[in-house]
Amino acid sequence: MSGVPEDEPQRLARNINDLLQELRVALAGVQILFGFLLSIVFTDTYRRATDVQHGAHLVAVAFALIAVALMTAPAAWHRMLFRQRQRREILRVSNGFAIAGLASLAIAMSATIFLLADVVLGDWPAILACALTVVGFSVLWFLLPLRQREYAAEHQSPDSAANQLR
Repeated sequence: MSGVPEDEPQRLARNINDLLQELRVALAGVQILFGFLLSIVFTDTYRRATDVQHGAHLVAVAFALIAVALMTAPAAWHRMLFRQRQRREILRVSNGFAIAGLASLAIAMSATIFLLADVVLGDWPAILACALTVVGFSVLWFLLPLRQREYAAEHQSPDSAANQLR
């Protein structure tokens, strides 16, 4: 940054652009996963899958679809409300969409790991693999950032409170 303080419209524009850039990165992986999950249905192996495997596949597809919808919604909101002086609302709603999209992606990937492990290893190893995946995503994507947020709030100086949203 150049050292020149941002005004609120500049900060909101930068925050929206940062969010949209983050979602572009995540969305590529979601779309690849979604396409892969859709293609599985057309294989001979899928036709021989168990009801549990079909259920896990359906859960994975449904949550991948939800993730795609949630992660593309901020771009749609931005485009539909472009130049309407709605940046604060776009940012507020889009942040919620992004977090919900990440949670949906974590569920989709966990269900996919369950499906794969069930085919390769069987029931209990699949449950364990899925549980470890859920724990991993929960810790890395949600618990550690929330812990850091809490730590920062507790150790924040009064001067830095004004810069919290930057």
